[in-house]
Amino acid sequence: MESLQSSFLPPTLELQGCPLKTRRVPQFTGIRCGVSADPWTLSDGSNLDKPKPRSKRAKNPLSDDNARRIIKGKSRYLSSLRRNQGPRAQTPRWVRRSPEQMVQYLMDDRNGHLYGKHVSAAIQAVRSLSQKQEGSYDMRKVMSSFVAKLTFREMCVVLKEQRGWRQVRDFFAWMKLQQLCYRPSAIAYTIVLRAYGQVGKITLAEETFLEMLDAGCQPDEIACGTMLCTYARWGRHHPMLSFYSALQQRGVLLSLSVFNFMLSSLHKKSLHQHVILIYNHMAAQKVVPNHFTFTLVISSLLKLGLLLDAFSIFDTMKKLGFAPEEVTYSLLISSYVKAANSDQALRLYQDMRSLDIIPSNFTCASLLTLYYKNRDYSKALSLFSEMERYKIQVDEVIYGLLVRIYGKLGLYDDAEKTFEEAQRLGLLRDEKTYNAMAQVYLSAKMYTKALHTMEMMRSQNIRLSRFAYIILFKCYVMKDDLESAELAFQSLSSTGIPDTRSCSDMLYIYCRQNLFDKAKNFTLQIRKDNVVFDEELCWKVMKVYSKEGMRVEAEQFIEEISQSEPLKNTKFVRTLYITSLSEHGKVEKETGSLATSGVLDPNALELMLCLYLACGDDIKTGYTLDLLLEASDGVFLANRLVGKIIHGGDAFRAEILLGLLIKRDVAGKKYVCRCGRFCRLWC
Repeated sequence: MESLQSSFLPPTLELQGCPLKTRRVPQFTGIRCGVSADPWTLSDGSNLDKPKPRSKRAKNPLSDDNARRIIKGKSRYLSSLRRNQGPRAQTPRWVRRSPEQMVQYLMDDRNGHLYGKHVSAAIQAVRSLSQKQEGSYDMRKVMSSFVAKLTFREMCVVLKEQRGWRQVRDFFAWMKLQQLCYRPSAIAYTIVLRAYGQVGKITLAEETFLEMLDAGCQPDEIACGTMLCTYARWGRHHPMLSFYSALQQRGVLLSLSVFNFMLSSLHKKSLHQHVILIYNHMAAQKVVPNHFTFTLVISSLLKLGLLLDAFSIFDTMKKLGFAPEEVTYSLLISSYVKAANSDQALRLYQDMRSLDIIPSNFTCASLLTLYYKNRDYSKALSLFSEMERYKIQVDEVIYGLLVRIYGKLGLYDDAEKTFEEAQRLGLLRDEKTYNAMAQVYLSAKMYTKALHTMEMMRSQNIRLSRFAYIILFKCYVMKDDLESAELAFQSLSSTGIPDTRSCSDMLYIYCRQNLFDKAKNFTLQIRKDNVVFDEELCWKVMKVYSKEGMRVEAEQFIEEISQSEPLKNTKFVRTLYITSLSEHGKVEKETGSLATSGVLDPNALELMLCLYLACGDDIKTGYTLDLLLEASDGVFLANRLVGKIIHGGDAFRAEILLGLLIKRDVAGKKYVCRCGRFCRLWC
């Protein structure tokens, strides 16, 4: 909050030094005279080199025993001191004074001090009360020696210089008892309001404001702004907005600093709608915003997803001559990256670099994300080299992105070195970096290292997210560790409905280890849990049903997925549904001519053929086999199925299927011989 802008109080901040005036020495014409009279002393004329005054009457006679020369020297010293300390240096302003004023100045002991000795004594007397307990002193007794010695202006100075709110309260109460020199003024009340606001005494500030109104003092824009800043400082947004609405109705014009204080407080609490509303009021009142205002408004608009409006404000900011900071560019670039507008994001980055603004690590992370999404890995690595050149600090997010980029390029060693460097610097605190490295190891088929990375993350007491459990489960599946995979899948299920890929991997490991009973129970469980199925998961579920001959469950499952919107129009599900109706000519009614190539999916027909073979339904087995043979590569798939059944150890089914192929004269000699040898061994 700005200091009080009133001519009534002496300025204490931003003091300006008086410019030093140098006396021009007049140039005299060099005329030599043999004899010249000395106006001050008698001379015999023998000493012609004796210095003489320029005139009989000096223009600036010194007074007080050279005091003015000493004071001017000290003025020059303090002026230099102010320049070295900055605009807020607590040094007095030196002005021209008459000899009489200088005498009074010295009597007041103002030499080198801001205030007179009686004012300084009063300030110190009131400040010393902060060391005493509340109620252990009487302000009237403490200030008894200052009665009728302080003017109203000096009392306001004493009030302003207090550091504790209790001293402000007690001294202000004493001020109001001085009937001779005290008069109700908004200046004194504003000082008290500011003291209460700095320590969060909202109730006392409100009572003081009401007292000011009762005393007949009309609050000015400074007093009202002080109350608004008090509400904003301590997060009292509802009273602040109500008070602001009342000021709007009364037509009180607030300063830009008060508006900025309100906007900053609302922005910190994510009340972005109110930020935009107050900014519109500023524009209606023709309050010219500054650099800080534009930055807050642009940020709030971006938080609300109003990207076009934010960019419009950004253009207005540049047209008014305000150079945007790096944080403003960073927010806009990040928003355009999220909106997949890569051209505008790169244009903003080029604009920022043309102004010689060095990007932050947050901006670089947004650009690396953009390059990663666009698969422009060369530019990503070039940006990382630029970061090293400008010594931009690399954080964990950037290291994680680099690991992903190196993984996409197949540079697994570089990805591993980057991860180890981040670990050595102590930056690994987020699971995303561990997940990125584990995914790179999985892509490189380094399953042991991937599992070690995930276990290392768990040892750091980092809480695993749903995505981390998915990666951990994948590691156990690739390691063929069934027990650990089941535990990881249970942990994944505790976070919500399992994802489709994880369910598919679970069925894969069950089928791989010939645990079809567990696979059968698992399929029933995921159907009960309403897991979203894709074509791959449907294929694995049907494989389990076909292997176990679960015709009823298979037909129920086909009925369910044939009504599912994402799957019912796929060729695979459509073939399953049509084949389940392949009895007494229903298929012809459903599809017309089945001889048309591409109507049915051969993989789905193969699954249905296995199902009917396992159930012993000769009619539907023969009908499904005919459908498979009519499909493209159907003969090859049918003969390959014989080999799969032989490999599975089911001689009876292999013999039935081979007999059907022989009847249709499409049996391969290799599979006939193989089936014969297997049947002899079986017998």
